[in-house]
Amino acid sequence: MKTISFRIGLLAILAILILPSCIVVRQGEVGVKRTLGRYKDQPYTEGLKVFNPFISTFVRVPTQTINLEVALNLPSREGLTIQSEVSILYSVIPRKAPDLLRNVGREYERSIILPVFRSAVADVTARFDAKDMHTGERGTIEMAIRDQMAKLLVDRGIVIEAVLLKSIVLPRSLSRAIEEKLEAEQAAQRMEFVLQEARREAERKRIEAEGVRDAQNIIAEGLSPILVQYRSIEAFLELAKSQNAKVIITDGKAPVMMNVDADTTPSVPAIRNTGTSSSMSRSN
Repeated sequence: MKTISFRIGLLAILAILILPSCIVVRQGEVGVKRTLGRYKDQPYTEGLKVFNPFISTFVRVPTQTINLEVALNLPSREGLTIQSEVSILYSVIPRKAPDLLRNVGREYERSIILPVFRSAVADVTARFDAKDMHTGERGTIEMAIRDQMAKLLVDRGIVIEAVLLKSIVLPRSLSRAIEEKLEAEQAAQRMEFVLQEARREAERKRIEAEGVRDAQNIIAEGLSPILVQYRSIEAFLELAKSQNAKVIITDGKAPVMMNVDADTTPSVPAIRNTGTSSSMSRSN
């Protein structure tokens, strides 16, 4: 019984001594071993690692993409201050993790990434107008900041993947000026549409009037004196067949007809002046 208790106690002591000397390096990170104050040059990839806890430690460095969000004021070329939230997407090069810890330390975000970012932002945004941060130039600004940061940090083992400007807040006066400009542009577009509609309607009426004019010209060209006289003869024949009393005033070419009441005396009609003598006839 004492032997079993002794063995259990020995296993417990061994577990207490061994467990602190083990570390698990997960995927998306590397482990850098530090022995007697010096970092080893070769980083360790994922898996279980055993080390001597009395003389060594392990520092785990994430190599996945990290989103570092920063709120700051951006200067513009006009001297205005624009409030913004910026996301910095970066990652650590695994093979350079020992050099990063050796030369910069574990607080590399605060030590080099943020200072370099603030300097790049102040340098790039000062070359653009405030309104550019709400237009297509926004992507150009983001790219310029990223490139400037990458030049300074790539040798440190840090890759700047992207810089994203978010929640741009322009000064109230500038925002109102932009809104008024957009409203004026929309009003001008609406007026241009109205003018186009008016021009199309005028063109439609012009074409319609030309059609009426052409039709009248065609009819006028087809009305020869012989045809008019022939139609007049046909009209006389039709009037002769009528049972109603009528007064016909004519120059022999075109008749003018007026109904006459049989019980009353007909009134004298207006006689059309044709330039020739008129003849009057009455048919029963």
